[in-house]
Amino acid sequence: MAFSLSWIPKRIHKTFANLRTGIVLLILVVIASAMGTFVLQRPATDADKLTQAYSPNTLRLLDHLMLTDVFHSWWFLTLLGLVSLSIVLVSIDRFPNAWRFYARPYRKTDWHFRAALPHKVELPIKNAEDGLNAAERALKKLGWPVDRVAYKNEPSLYSERHRVSVMAVYIVHASLLLIFAGGIVDGIFGYSGFLALHKGQADNVIELRSGGKKQLPFALKCYAAGQENYADGSPKKWWSKLAVVRDGQDVQKKEIVVNDPLLYSGVRFYQASYGSNGKVQKFSLLATPSSGSGEKQEIGMALNDSVALDADTSVRFVEFIPDFAVRDGQVYKKSNYLDNPAAHLVVTSKKAGKDFDVWLPQMGDVTDNSKAPYQFQPTDLKMGHFTGLQVSHEPGQWGVWSGVVLMGIGLALVFYVVHMRFWMVPVCDPKTGKYSLWIGGSANRNKDAFDQRFNDLVALVEENLKAIPADISREAIESVAGNQSCELSQRTDLAN
Repeated sequence: MAFSLSWIPKRIHKTFANLRTGIVLLILVVIASAMGTFVLQRPATDADKLTQAYSPNTLRLLDHLMLTDVFHSWWFLTLLGLVSLSIVLVSIDRFPNAWRFYARPYRKTDWHFRAALPHKVELPIKNAEDGLNAAERALKKLGWPVDRVAYKNEPSLYSERHRVSVMAVYIVHASLLLIFAGGIVDGIFGYSGFLALHKGQADNVIELRSGGKKQLPFALKCYAAGQENYADGSPKKWWSKLAVVRDGQDVQKKEIVVNDPLLYSGVRFYQASYGSNGKVQKFSLLATPSSGSGEKQEIGMALNDSVALDADTSVRFVEFIPDFAVRDGQVYKKSNYLDNPAAHLVVTSKKAGKDFDVWLPQMGDVTDNSKAPYQFQPTDLKMGHFTGLQVSHEPGQWGVWSGVVLMGIGLALVFYVVHMRFWMVPVCDPKTGKYSLWIGGSANRNKDAFDQRFNDLVALVEENLKAIPADISREAIESVAGNQSCELSQRTDLAN
């Protein structure tokens, strides 16, 4: 017998169209999302913080399993694709029955249906028309729509509310598909990075969090940036005045703060940080002649500036270290933070015929401070600052947010909107020739609340029936017609 592979697609379809498969896959997505929440993620966490949080071996393992970038990992995107496939197949298999139930509701009843329905009651009535009229008045008073139905010479009433809740589960399915589709698009085509600008600078190259760089089709320019502090000196707010530059023109401007980004062409620029860039804007000094004779001078300098102190002496600002350390007779920079600053000056003396290395503060054997013709005392220091911008491009966010809104609608229909139905049929006992009004109802959920509605409707119908005035002649006429109807109904049921 030749081996056939035709069963493979059927087996795959049967597996993924199984509701249990979809539930298992959805649970795996939730677990993976939780891992992406508890494990520090590289797109949002600096490398230094990761090395502080995890040991080298642990971090290496997390990187290998792609747990430090879960939402962009191939296995997470594959998982989203599989659960989406399962949702589609499950919905396709079950949707025809749901649509049939929605498009053609069961308005007619027979004795089998009436016998099996849990919520039901029978009220004695004089004749069919009086019973239907009393029931119709009760439904309208309660605000229910009324539909008269004629079936096998058996008139009845049908009323329902919120039939749309039958389709609520498919609205939730559609919302999940939108959210997963948005996540897949973001994982494949989205990116995030960092851009640092100082005042007056424009740049279009961002450093990606995943490594490497990306060039944007437009540039971003910083016109100003700053920090507002509380009374104790702690940061209160960072802000940046930015402009999008395209073809040499400012096409969009905005002052951004934290949680109020600039959005242009699908790219968001968030205010992420603000601080010193380690560069000096202005360095003010008080220069005093070492000989004791001559006047003190207040001078201001920027990096690489040279200022004449007298006819034979000049000073040049050659280096600034925001956080210094001395090791083996050399001055090193530990960081860009303004924690322990040092300034390197070169004093040139034509009279002495040499240059003097001056460091502020003085560093012992490393400096020529005491030998220089001038002594210097810092009076003011203005540092350059940068604004740090988090750059994010998430083309799938429209799907995610649309799915979130749609899910809210779907869940509201599922939990708060109940599909309720009422049937009211005059039935006759052929043995006694007496009529009764059969009232039945059903709800797809929230049975306790429906019980109360059902009881309220029955009580109002009873009240309407009691209000019908007695009419002996009319009763006599309709009793004969009622007996004929009973006989006809009995013959029809027996024939069926």
